[in-house]
Amino acid sequence: MHVIAEFSIIPIGVGLSLSRYIAKCEQILRESGLKYELHANGTNLEGDWETVFTALKLCHESLHAMGVPRIHSEIKAGTRTDRSQSMNGKVASVQAKLDNA
Repeated sequence: MHVIAEFSIIPIGVGLSLSRYIAKCEQILRESGLKYELHANGTNLEGDWETVFTALKLCHESLHAMGVPRIHSEIKAGTRTDRSQSMNGKVASVQAKLDNA
């Protein structure tokens, strides 16, 4: 099943700067082959359900291995059965409506 997800991983107990942990997760996503987009407050990704959630699990495992004692994640996931959809397609649909307004 194809899923489009947005997630934020928040390492807790490691100080104020989190960029090295976020970079580790982005590296995991790059290696997974999933389509993803980092944004200011999280990451969007899409792909097969199992692959997406395996990547998120790997993020947690890797950050714990880096010494992060606690992780809070927020995950939103959407699936469709009526038609195929992608992250780019969702954005393009809104952009087309703006262009025609």
